[in-house]
Amino acid sequence: MSLLVVGLSHRSAPVSVLERAALSADAQIKLVQDTVAAEPATEAAVLGTCNRIELYADVDKFHAGVAELSTLLARHSGVGLDELTPYLYVHYEDRAVHHLFSVACGLDSMVVGEGQILGQIKDALALAQELHSAGRLLNDLFQQALRVGKRAHSETGIDRAGQSLVTFGLEQLASGADVSGWASGKKALVIGAGSMSSLAAATLARAGVAEIVIANRTQERAERLAQILTEGDDTDVLARAVPMDAVPSELTRADVAVSCTGATGLVLTADAVARAAEGRTAQPPAAPVAPVTPAVPGTPLAAAADENCPLDLTSVQATAGFSVHGEAAVAGMGAAELEQHAAWVDKGARTPAGVLTAADPAEEAEAIAALAVAVKAVGRIPERRRPEPVAEPQRPAPALFLLDLAMPRDIDAAVHRLTGVRLVDIESLAEASADAPMAADVDQVRRIVSDEVAAFGAALRAAHITPTVVALRTMAADVVASEIARLEGRLPALDDKHRAEITQTVRRVVDKLLHAPTVRVKQLAAEPGGAGYADALRTLFDLDQETVAAVSRAGAESEKNSKNRGPA
Repeated sequence: MSLLVVGLSHRSAPVSVLERAALSADAQIKLVQDTVAAEPATEAAVLGTCNRIELYADVDKFHAGVAELSTLLARHSGVGLDELTPYLYVHYEDRAVHHLFSVACGLDSMVVGEGQILGQIKDALALAQELHSAGRLLNDLFQQALRVGKRAHSETGIDRAGQSLVTFGLEQLASGADVSGWASGKKALVIGAGSMSSLAAATLARAGVAEIVIANRTQERAERLAQILTEGDDTDVLARAVPMDAVPSELTRADVAVSCTGATGLVLTADAVARAAEGRTAQPPAAPVAPVTPAVPGTPLAAAADENCPLDLTSVQATAGFSVHGEAAVAGMGAAELEQHAAWVDKGARTPAGVLTAADPAEEAEAIAALAVAVKAVGRIPERRRPEPVAEPQRPAPALFLLDLAMPRDIDAAVHRLTGVRLVDIESLAEASADAPMAADVDQVRRIVSDEVAAFGAALRAAHITPTVVALRTMAADVVASEIARLEGRLPALDDKHRAEITQTVRRVVDKLLHAPTVRVKQLAAEPGGAGYADALRTLFDLDQETVAAVSRAGAESEKNSKNRGPA
């Protein structure tokens, strides 16, 4: 059996695809159950976060496993397989181990070094154990990934590079300003009471907001979170819980809102946000900022502007897309008309004092002659007039700040176009994090990951040969017992003392003969490419494959029972 992972993340897929492919808690359960029910897989676990969906499985066939896992992901996400496939990545055996360990260390996170992923990996393992879909391989893999992640955070400064997604989002809301100074005294609304929303509430409390309102579908969870915030020793914040139907009214009082729910539809529409922001700015918040477009070439000019122009402006300016300054204007012009037109387009020159003076063709004879040569060569007249700069309207400073950490999104993307409102969502966080500098400790974490992958692979390969070694020793013990019984038949007068001495001697001989080969074969099997030693051992000693499999099953069952009993 071999480890396989098929998935997509913010590195492989746009947020629009991730949003559609996001799996609810029930969908994750069904995906795991359907995976272990499929023929190629015997174990399965799903790791779902706000920016990744990954399906891990122990499979016996690579190609069949990739096809089956991809199909299952498409089916349960609701995104067609043809559409989803270009965004999927596949990792196998050691590469799959390397990927999960990197994820656990925060190297593959949107915010490099963030530690929230460890809790999400722990939740994925707990779900697989609850569904009895995690066997020896996935149990060992995910538990080791948690240890590797903790080691990376304790032995390096990766925490200095990483923040939580919440902290990074609040920094984006603050537009680079100090979050504590920006948040001080503000009223906050947190929608949801899960792990991400709880972290957001705690972060806002530490940043110095004056009030936090928690809205959640389960009122008890919202009240519990509000109580924790109020009773916290490190903060002095007023916190209270409200039902979800109170969100629209609470939003009108809030300065900042953070939303992270498991809802499949929008929690805040653009209209709801517009109503909440109404009256906070001088401009109507519901109207998106209309782009200012320059005048269409060919717009009728003022009557005074046609002086010295050889064109019949009244006949050509009604033509759509026609410019009296462009190449179409000089098509077929004679040299004299060209000179006149060029002087007219130039519209004179400004003196150092800024006074506009009329251009004298006689004084610019060389420039006009050069222009005429250029027209003969290329068939057009160069533009001489630069377009007037377009004045961009100034957006008012935002009065309402929204952070959407949900996948799929909780807040309508159209909110980006509302004046007086600043929205930061997963998509904008992905764009901002693409330019974030990497910490110097990242290289050290990568070395830790490489070392841990090698150690895990060696342990996995060594464990693979253990049932074969146990079967060999069992066969040797059976041979010793058979020969001792045969000896007793030939020497019935042998007393117990001598029988025990002979039995012990034969066993010592067999153990010494097997010791060096079995120790060495474990060492060789732990090396890359050492999987073939188990097959060689079975062939050399004519071991029964079913016997080896029975030993392996017995070991797995014993380990499972031990875990179910828990610590003594």
